[in-house]
Amino acid sequence: MYLAHGLPQTHPVHKGILKFQEALHKKSNGKLEVKVFPDGQLGSEREVLELLQIGSVAITKVSAATLSNFVPEYSVLGIPYLFRDKAHQFSVLEGEIGKSILKKGSKFWLRGLCYYDAGSRSFYTKEKAIRTPEDLKGLKIRVMNNQMAINMVNALGGSATPLAYGELYTAIQQGVVDGAENNPPSFVSSNHYEISKYYTLDQHSAVPDVLIMGTKYWDKLTDQEKQWVEAAASESSEAQKQYWNESVAESMKKVKDKGVEIIIPDKSLFAEKSKSVLETFEKEYPELADLVHQIKAQ
Repeated sequence: MYLAHGLPQTHPVHKGILKFQEALHKKSNGKLEVKVFPDGQLGSEREVLELLQIGSVAITKVSAATLSNFVPEYSVLGIPYLFRDKAHQFSVLEGEIGKSILKKGSKFWLRGLCYYDAGSRSFYTKEKAIRTPEDLKGLKIRVMNNQMAINMVNALGGSATPLAYGELYTAIQQGVVDGAENNPPSFVSSNHYEISKYYTLDQHSAVPDVLIMGTKYWDKLTDQEKQWVEAAASESSEAQKQYWNESVAESMKKVKDKGVEIIIPDKSLFAEKSKSVLETFEKEYPELADLVHQIKAQ
């Protein structure tokens, strides 16, 4: 089975994928083998998703934010401050709610296998430190081209600016945008810490990555083979959380050593200010409001 993704080989998610490869080999006694193509070798995230849908590639890793374009339920996972903490997040994702969302992609030929930790996203800026939401006023902040992310930055008082990730270094450098938001390993691997001297750990969203298999492949597997795949995915998900934590610790040490000021703000101020994002979402998707309440109540 071909497994393609766009991340570098140093990334904790890639390490989780290697764990999946190893666990599946072991569980199936070599019957099921995975060949991994990292670094976008087989195309962009969207191109690889299309290869899964037609059955040319078996498996990929994709952000839940991207999957929300196919499966609306995934968009719930991007709501600011939806999860109280990491323990709450993974009890939801690994419980009934998370498992039911993974299966919902099947009608689009994309079946979820497990979630990987992609940390939480926080703001970083070049010239001005963000200590409260008021500090975002008038700042152009780069976001993914995702409605939830755009609404959130605008609600907090910033000016959301969707921009391709590859163009961001130059955009910050030249002042096209004042800053961006991402998790610590990405802040480091992109080298954005070289030109952004303030990192505010407001942790506004925690959108997981998802390991998915095209149903063209899934439907060909025997019941026994499906069990092996699911067990290997579950094992890799556990290992990946550990790789992620190690990567965050290394990344934070690196940015501190390079003179970036780390700011620990009062998160409740940001949570309060971004409440309108949830209200807008529930108006637009009333059928998903119940899912949000179930998650918050867990």
